[in-house]
Amino acid sequence: MSDFLNEKFTVAAVQASSILYDREKCLEKAISLIEESAKQGAQLVVLPESYIPGYPYHIWLGTPMWYHELFKEWFLNSVEVPSKTTDALCEAARKHNIHVVIGISERDGKTCYNTILFIDNKGKIFGKHRKLMPTHVERVHWGMGDGSYLNVYDTELGRMSGLVCWEHTMDLVRHSLIAQRSQLHCAVWVGFSSITGWDTLFDMSTELSARYHAQVGGCFVINCQSTVDKDNVEKLTQTDYQKEWIKPGGGWTAIIAPGGSILSGPLKGKEGILYAEVDMKLIADMAHWHDAIGHYSRPDVTSLLLNREPYKVLRDMNNANNISNPKNGSGHDQQSVDQIMNLLKQLEQNLRSSESDELSRRLSEIQREAVHAITRGN
Repeated sequence: MSDFLNEKFTVAAVQASSILYDREKCLEKAISLIEESAKQGAQLVVLPESYIPGYPYHIWLGTPMWYHELFKEWFLNSVEVPSKTTDALCEAARKHNIHVVIGISERDGKTCYNTILFIDNKGKIFGKHRKLMPTHVERVHWGMGDGSYLNVYDTELGRMSGLVCWEHTMDLVRHSLIAQRSQLHCAVWVGFSSITGWDTLFDMSTELSARYHAQVGGCFVINCQSTVDKDNVEKLTQTDYQKEWIKPGGGWTAIIAPGGSILSGPLKGKEGILYAEVDMKLIADMAHWHDAIGHYSRPDVTSLLLNREPYKVLRDMNNANNISNPKNGSGHDQQSVDQIMNLLKQLEQNLRSSESDELSRRLSEIQREAVHAITRGN
């Protein structure tokens, strides 16, 4: 795909409260925000972290026993992919001819993930990203993603990526997306400045992370946060302590150009939609000065390893007889397996006629390597 396929287009960044923890009402509100963005000419709209069914603020407000019923409500309203909910989002994207990037709590079996969903203007889900490391007490509600979800996607607008909230402090993770030549980075966050003690610190952290990513990556950053409205506070608080701990407001949303300058925003403390024209040729301004993965890099000195292998709970451990059977479906190259087995047999024969410690050591090494190679392929 051309680096500058569409030179200029409009993007929208949504800052809004969810309707905790009501999947259908959140979906209805999300579709109205998508429609409004499209009416204003946006070809891409980004909505905040876990917008459907809302961020689980209750994890910060009390003990697990206290918030059990809130957890259950949040869990049951989380989004399966695919589902009627994702079908409705896809239809909204298709109907209004707009790319949609939205944060959801994705339910997969009995575990939820903090997920970004990518939908194109034809109404097709073309990618998703699961947050690699839930932050602090988020770990009691969300599982961990893996490297298979750390991707940059070719779209009609440009090469698109996304990270969730505090993932922007994971420099190697950010750099893996920069190395895949992301041009439009969708940064989705919770509006944590509504939390007492984080009033200014969280906004500062967000701004530093978003603008620095745009500077180092030479890309556009569409940075979206949620807000907390009065209904959210009422739902979440029962004690005076809780009412002092969370308040209406929050949010730091902005659209940022390559290099870190702000094109639109920041929007703080209230709901709204920001718009900005993206001129892809602005990427060339930064290319003149540095390219973190090209002319201003030293891969011979420092390099990055990315493990894209999906995390699997269950892997088959085949015995040697099954491994040598080409019909076992393991996916191994049969010639390679045969070579390993023949080498093991030769070493065993040599070992019988010699008491060499070196041969014994080498045989043990080969056996370990064979088992590792075979199980990894499963």
